[in-house]
Amino acid sequence: MAGPWDKRPPRAQPPSGPRPGADRPRRHPAASRDPQPAVPATARSEVRLYGLNAVDAVFRRRPDAIRKLYLVESRIPALKPLLAWCVKHRVGYRVVEESDLERLAASSHHEGVVADVLRVEPQPLDGWLHGLDPAALALWLDGVGNPHNFGAILRTAAHFGASVLLPAGSPLALSGAAARVAEGGAEAVTLVRLPPPVEAIDTLRRAGFQLAATVVRGGEDLFAVELPARLVLVMGAEGEGMDAALAAACDRRLSIPGSGAVESLNVAAATAVFLSRWAARNFTV
Repeated sequence: MAGPWDKRPPRAQPPSGPRPGADRPRRHPAASRDPQPAVPATARSEVRLYGLNAVDAVFRRRPDAIRKLYLVESRIPALKPLLAWCVKHRVGYRVVEESDLERLAASSHHEGVVADVLRVEPQPLDGWLHGLDPAALALWLDGVGNPHNFGAILRTAAHFGASVLLPAGSPLALSGAAARVAEGGAEAVTLVRLPPPVEAIDTLRRAGFQLAATVVRGGEDLFAVELPARLVLVMGAEGEGMDAALAAACDRRLSIPGSGAVESLNVAAATAVFLSRWAARNFTV
């Protein structure tokens, strides 16, 4: 993830005149005059998202969260419903150049659209537990920090209906990069903020969950065991693995058998394997 900016980038200049195209929407008066530079959003209530599917997922699920929109002209046809919504609800948008979007997103992978949206805060553990289905699956992410891995995990979690548990004090949060990799899945995943580990483990067990530490070697063969209807899979950080004390406190340890040609799967790929195995036994259609 990119670090803080050392200095403010130059302000983008507004277009010198109208672009061709009779159906080009007018810039709404509420839109900012110039694109704002990409800045860290960790201390703000908003997050800057980019990518067609990421932005469209917010529009479909919680359009009122959209605060500002930027797009290149070629994306106008695909985003007409969103632009019409912005006009109706007085949400500012601006048609900008490709280079402006690269600066706004701090990435070349913006896919022609950037949006500032309200961040969804994680639920408290007790609130998440209330009203859960008898079968429920969650991922406890211990130290996972790479935004691309986080995005891939969110996409897989959305596919299999899993929630994501964030440890107390963890800085992990949705970013533009994670949301783009999740391809809209971030909007479908419930994020939960855990209390301190001892309290979290006790609360989860009282709610009928079994906790399984996922380990590279030495655990039970994932494909040879029965998995409970309520399961928390504890996924360790990239490289360092999970905290040893947390792994020891879990009810069981699980490993994915392989050929041995590589040491292990990365955390995002391993997550997909673990979740698909649980789903094979617990999904009901």
